[in-house]
Amino acid sequence: MYDERKFYIDGRWVEPAKPEEFKVINPANEEVAGVISMGGAADVDLAVAAARRAFETFSRTTGAQRLALLERILERYKARYAEIAEAISAEMGAPITLAQGSQAGCGTGHLEAMIDVLKTFKFEEVRGSTRIVLEPVGVCALITPWNWPINQVAAKVVPALAAGCTMVLKPSEFSPFSAILWAKVMDEAGVPKGVFNLINGDGMRVGAPLVSHAEIDMVAFTGSTRAGTEIAKSAAASVKRVQQELGGKSPNVLLEDADLERAVKRSVLHVFQNTGQSCNAPTRLLVPEGKLAEVEELAKRIAAAVVVGDPAAPGTQMGPVVSKIQFDRVQGHIKNGIAEGAKVLIGGPGLPEGMTKGYYIRPTIFSNVSNDMSIAREEIFGPVLCILPYKTEEEAIRIANDTPYGLSGYVWSRDNVHARRVADRIRAGQVTINGAAGDWKTPFGGFKMSGNGREYGEYGLRDFLETKAVIGVDAA
Repeated sequence: MYDERKFYIDGRWVEPAKPEEFKVINPANEEVAGVISMGGAADVDLAVAAARRAFETFSRTTGAQRLALLERILERYKARYAEIAEAISAEMGAPITLAQGSQAGCGTGHLEAMIDVLKTFKFEEVRGSTRIVLEPVGVCALITPWNWPINQVAAKVVPALAAGCTMVLKPSEFSPFSAILWAKVMDEAGVPKGVFNLINGDGMRVGAPLVSHAEIDMVAFTGSTRAGTEIAKSAAASVKRVQQELGGKSPNVLLEDADLERAVKRSVLHVFQNTGQSCNAPTRLLVPEGKLAEVEELAKRIAAAVVVGDPAAPGTQMGPVVSKIQFDRVQGHIKNGIAEGAKVLIGGPGLPEGMTKGYYIRPTIFSNVSNDMSIAREEIFGPVLCILPYKTEEEAIRIANDTPYGLSGYVWSRDNVHARRVADRIRAGQVTINGAAGDWKTPFGGFKMSGNGREYGEYGLRDFLETKAVIGVDAA
């Protein structure tokens, strides 16, 4: 069992100002996975003060010095890779194969990409008589969720470090152990004291004081749109920069000439990966009306073969959702879909057959869904797929864009030119054609209520930089 009751502040592991124990539950068996402390405003003040002091010197380091620091962090991260993967599986229920692969792999991915970016990135340039300088934005509050815990930590901490910022990280209290291991990596790599600080706690007692703190210059947040709007309101009083990656309800358009076998298989498995707890999951599958029956049969067959079970078992493809709160929320959405008249192809409410413990959800597919149903409009964040038939391509594009979200979109066609034409009309920050893969430098972020700003690679780095124009100098 994990016992991690201290916070990392000013280069040291310190006791909380006011001890308050929080038990982290393993969602696979509902047993205690470990214990942390919950912080408060006094801890926030200490961490922010440490970050402010450190900013005076760290902000003046060179890109080459920060590159060397990231290389040391990468070395230490690789040394702790296996235990980070184990922590992710224990704290949020990811199958161990997923935790050892994509989940923990996000850390190396972001570090390696930023190391490559820093090798050529120009923090200043001369244009005529003006020297344009990119400087670190300042002290940053980084608030991350539980669903891809290391991905969101790395996607914020790495560019902040590369820019020369200092920071206070508040990870989700439901997935704290991988973030604590990240802090140990930072310590072992020799990150200067005060540059990186970590406090555990909830949104009310740690997140809110961080966001409103007078000495915080920027807030980077990943989470729900509801929480994101409250953060933006709080940050607005002091005109902080706010970068947000929020919810999604991604359209997944199968065009008439799509390879259905390939498209449906990839799409269904994508939705069920990480138990549906991914903001970019392609949860609205738009299908030509005349091919609905064929797609239903394919989707049902693929879903029936998904292995749900113990995350520690090597053959498990889908573990539990993260918590009882999330379990109840997903169950509520499934019941709403039935009440709204959607057709249940497979799954439904309740635990999977034979299971009596753990926050497991039956892989569920609804068909004959209309886009005005709550299951088509609200982010469920669980293993629930909605199939929506359409009559014409124009209708498909209209349905795809008829959402308050705009994080991701997907298009399938045997004709790549045709697919690109449709992709260009989808209002989302990232649109994937025929299952293609991006990389760790591909910009990620949303339109509309899916947030603002971008993460990954150079785009993520630039969000942590301010632009200064120095005019009338001997430019060289």
